[in-house]
Amino acid sequence: MKRPIDLSKITLEDIQTARRELRKYLTPTPLLLNPWLSETYKCQVYLKLENMSPIGSFKIRGATYKISKLTAQERRRGVIAASAGNHAQGVAWGSKRLGVDALIVMPTSAPLMKIQNTRALGAKIHLEGDSFDGAFAAAQKMARKTGRVFIHAFEDADVIAGQGTAGLEILEQLPDPDFVIGSIGGGGWLGGIAIALRALSPRTKIVGCQAAGALSMISSLKKGRAIQLDRVETFADGIAVKSARESMRRLLQERVDILRSADDEAIAAAILTLMEKAKIVTEGAGAVPLAVLDSLKTRIKGKKVVLLIGGGNIDVNVLGRIIDRGLIRAGRRIRVNILISDRPGSLARLTDLIATNGANVIQAIHDRSEPSTMIDQTDVALTLETRGPDHTRAVLSVLEKNAYRVELVH
Repeated sequence: MKRPIDLSKITLEDIQTARRELRKYLTPTPLLLNPWLSETYKCQVYLKLENMSPIGSFKIRGATYKISKLTAQERRRGVIAASAGNHAQGVAWGSKRLGVDALIVMPTSAPLMKIQNTRALGAKIHLEGDSFDGAFAAAQKMARKTGRVFIHAFEDADVIAGQGTAGLEILEQLPDPDFVIGSIGGGGWLGGIAIALRALSPRTKIVGCQAAGALSMISSLKKGRAIQLDRVETFADGIAVKSARESMRRLLQERVDILRSADDEAIAAAILTLMEKAKIVTEGAGAVPLAVLDSLKTRIKGKKVVLLIGGGNIDVNVLGRIIDRGLIRAGRRIRVNILISDRPGSLARLTDLIATNGANVIQAIHDRSEPSTMIDQTDVALTLETRGPDHTRAVLSVLEKNAYRVELVH
């Protein structure tokens, strides 16, 4: 069995050294107070916007710093990495900036936008495996065969030090945060930030969160040993890691104070909230910190809270579906089956009643062939947009009072 890498010696000085190097290439990302979230949660909610980096993700920090430390001989050999998208773009960006040839192995399930963006940055792309773990195994095999330097997405001291520079920026922008909340994939992002915070702001509580369908690290932290999941099920591809690393578990075990998870519906709702209330687009992994905030609302009241918005690279092909799920979770979009009379004008009267009560028909499917209906009846499947749960209940109540048989589809 392979012994875990020892990451215990990463220090604040390592992160400070990384920041001095990265200042040659990157400017700090914003940390902004969000008034709406602050009012909602009765505290001060700040957003650390890594989606504003040149590649739209924090991954640019660790990848660029790692590549900057390669020897001249290593740079001539080129680099290789495995990634579902953001690390790929980080390696591609850093390699282009430093004149290094890059080959990225991405899983076949990687979002098309991330593949195209990585290729546009000058990297060669190889697709293999149906998840990060499959791509990772393929990349390691190719590294041994080609002699390229493998750039790990998280289990690397230089990469972690590079990611930790965000922690230094946070403390410069907000000297005394009470809580810092970040998502966990492999653990390098939150691990690097945690090292900086523990050294300079030990009173700050660090909250680690994952998607409920990909709890490899949270389960590992709770059990005290690294575990491997049978499968991962989440659209938050940036943190869909099946196998936790023991070295990363040890790094986080000593530094993460609170663990939380959120299901995909909550993550989708958080993406929608950030779009509407913060005017930013974030990917699933970047929205998880907001998705878990409800579970912490009693603890954060009156406190200064930083949400780490790790990236904004969301595939536009799935954004519509995610928005739809977010609206459903927020109670602003519902699906109902309504039985009406199969007579001229019945559908018009139904939609007029809905409109009169302030709801909007997004989709209507008029089905006369439903076996459970009488010969003079028809079933209408409607998707309605409302102003929220209270408005939804009011609309359904009006429909029922007008003798419609209404079935809510969950």
